[in-house]
Amino acid sequence: MTWTIAPEPYDSPAAAALWRAYYTEVSDRWYLLHEGHPTDPEELEREIAAHPGADLAPPGGRLLVGRYAGTPAGSAGVRLLEADTAELTRVFVLPGMRGRGGAALLVAAAEEAARALGARRIVLDTRSDLVEARALYTRLGYTETGPHNSDPYAEHWFSKELRPAEAVS
Repeated sequence: MTWTIAPEPYDSPAAAALWRAYYTEVSDRWYLLHEGHPTDPEELEREIAAHPGADLAPPGGRLLVGRYAGTPAGSAGVRLLEADTAELTRVFVLPGMRGRGGAALLVAAAEEAARALGARRIVLDTRSDLVEARALYTRLGYTETGPHNSDPYAEHWFSKELRPAEAVS
C-alpha cells in the first residue's frame, strides 16, 4: 500500500472529516490531561465551526490530504505568515494509519507547498503533551525556538530553514 498526497480544498468532505478527527483528538487529550474529562460536545462543535481552515486556501495557504491506498488518512496545512515565512499546521494521521510513514511524507509535501508559496522558513507550534509530534519535528530537522505567536495552547515552537528545491537533471 502507498501514500498519495495532494492539495485539497479545506472544506472538502475528506478535509472536513480529517479536521474533525484531528481537533477531537487534540482537544480531548488536553481536556483529559488538565480537567479529567473529554471535550464538551457543544464546545467541540463551536470550535470546529469557528476554525474551518479558510486560511489554508490559495493564494496564501494550502491544505494537503494524504490518502493511504486511496482512503483519506491524514492532512497537513501551510499558510504564509510573512512573505518568506510559512506556518505548518494540522499535521495529523488517523490513529489506525500511524506508523506507515504518512506523517513524514505529509510534512515533506507541506514544506514543498511552503516553498511554492515563496517561503524560505517554516515555523510551527505544539503542546507539551503532544510528544509524538515533537519527536517527529525534531527527527525531520526542526529546531525548537522561542515563540512566534501567542497561542494560549502553544508550549513549544519550532522552525526550519527551507532549502531550495533540488534541481532535477
